[in-house]
Amino acid sequence: MNLRKRITIGLLFLGSILGVAKAAQKPNILWITSEDNGVSWISCYGGKNTKTPAIDQLAQEGFRYLYCFDNAAVCAPTRSCWITGMYGISNGTQPMRSRNEIPHDKIPYYPDLLKKAGYHTSNPGKTDYNIGGRDDYEAWDLGKQGGRKKRVAYGWQARKKGQPFFCVYNTTTSHESKAHGAANQLKNDPKKMSLFSYHPDLPVIRKNYAKYADAVERMDGDVAKCIAALKKDGLYEDTIIIYNSDHGGVMARSKRFLYSSGVHCPLIVRIPEKYKDLYPADKPGSTVERLVSFVDMPKTWLSLAGAEIPSSFQGRVFFGKGAEAEPKHHLGFRERADERLDHVRLMRDKRFAYHKNYMPYAPAGQHLAYLWKAPATPAWEKHHRAGKTDEVTGRFFRPRVSEEFYDNESDFDNVKNLINEPRHQAKIAELKAALRKKQLELFDSGLLPEAMRMRRAAANGITIYEMVRNKALYPLEVYLDASDKALARDAKNLEGFVKAMSHQDEGIRWWAIVGLHLLEKDAASANSTLKRALKDDCHEVRMMAAWSLVKLGDSDDALACLEDLLFNATKNEMMLHNILDWMGEPVLPLVKKHLAKGGSKKGKYGISILGRVGELQGW
Repeated sequence: MNLRKRITIGLLFLGSILGVAKAAQKPNILWITSEDNGVSWISCYGGKNTKTPAIDQLAQEGFRYLYCFDNAAVCAPTRSCWITGMYGISNGTQPMRSRNEIPHDKIPYYPDLLKKAGYHTSNPGKTDYNIGGRDDYEAWDLGKQGGRKKRVAYGWQARKKGQPFFCVYNTTTSHESKAHGAANQLKNDPKKMSLFSYHPDLPVIRKNYAKYADAVERMDGDVAKCIAALKKDGLYEDTIIIYNSDHGGVMARSKRFLYSSGVHCPLIVRIPEKYKDLYPADKPGSTVERLVSFVDMPKTWLSLAGAEIPSSFQGRVFFGKGAEAEPKHHLGFRERADERLDHVRLMRDKRFAYHKNYMPYAPAGQHLAYLWKAPATPAWEKHHRAGKTDEVTGRFFRPRVSEEFYDNESDFDNVKNLINEPRHQAKIAELKAALRKKQLELFDSGLLPEAMRMRRAAANGITIYEMVRNKALYPLEVYLDASDKALARDAKNLEGFVKAMSHQDEGIRWWAIVGLHLLEKDAASANSTLKRALKDDCHEVRMMAAWSLVKLGDSDDALACLEDLLFNATKNEMMLHNILDWMGEPVLPLVKKHLAKGGSKKGKYGISILGRVGELQGW
């Protein structure tokens, strides 16, 4: 063998060794997620109701982030953000369990990319990605184990020897369901529970807190077992461990809502010393003040793994060699949760939060069958109906204002709305401008009612993702301007609303009818316009016109319109049922008639909206 050939073989061999070494240097990543517990339920974040020693120990060995926020405040829309690296409002997956499709040829899931980078990927637990057109587990090497003959306790145990892994371990022990039912044999003392200031101090509420505190402490035990298994397998010092919850919770007004108790979440990252070049701060045990949004997480995991990061990902890498500039603001969104409609946008920084309520005519505390399974919620509602709540504890059940602004430093519970305070107007203007800019950047799909945008996308044979990126089909800037005028409740806009009611775009007519509705008595001169709207091609417009007329005391034609929609099929049954509930007494005869004719009293998670109305009336 000549010298040149020997050198060539030697170089190839060296290259092979270096390649193996490089692969071996890739960190394993274990992502531990718990359900439904915000920072208020973790002791190292100052939580007073629980002791979470395993999570606290992880914080002592790692880095505790102080400003981590969920984007959606509820599980399925949150997990849609996680799997795609995109805001739900940008791809049309923000309503709870909507399963709207996205163009999967354009939007990869992050485990697809991790696999390409050589990682074994596993998520044998909860997916709930809220996206149609693809099986939730298909992207994972190990997903739901089903009929596997050989099951593994933790996903990393199914990888090839020496292969780096990315493993999701999700514990459901702290899920909202663990707060349902009677509170018996409690470990934690109800008398020692620290309540959010918006909850009245009732024995049943204290017991419910204690029951959930017990669940959180059991969840901490799950975290301890997972970490112990990692150590037993000799992988602890080769693995980056991330712990966070999927959103806040779990008592009413936290989970599903964009207040701090619903979106401010724990985030702890432990990085072995061998990867100290990835530290986000000087040394383990430190706190990190960087603002992190949940949408940042999948992009960060790809960066840590040295994987491809596609242009579709909308977050920012928040630590590691690829760390990007810290964002100034965080965007949150709320829309339909199960059977109940809502539409809120949140723009906040580390201290201040601006909320925009696009449906202020509906109370935040609408009856939600699943939420009412926790004894604390109906007890709170009963207390309110008895006239025993005050301004703070009763606000949840009343119609809202269009805008809210909170100082989270002094008011974590978000009970002091400072929207009209002169000293905060500059900050409010900053956050409002940032919100609009972000909505335009993301093609916010929520400016049409859910059923309306689904109809429009279907009529054009495209996904909502594609529809909102077509200005001819979805003129977002126009809709934003129209909604701003509607929410302003300014009688100067009356003439504009009346004119807009003749617009060919049902989206423009929708915001015009919302504007007329919110003007209430100031819209009396538009009575004839409202009556014509009872025959509008858009059923959502008809419903709001009917409600507006009833509020103005002109009920006959309005109630006839609602009866026709109720008994002769509507294009948006869910909105109709919500509106009938919000209207209250004037439509009770219609609801009674509907139930008498066999209208469903049951929904997916319990009693239906109209069944609930009937129940309250003793029918």
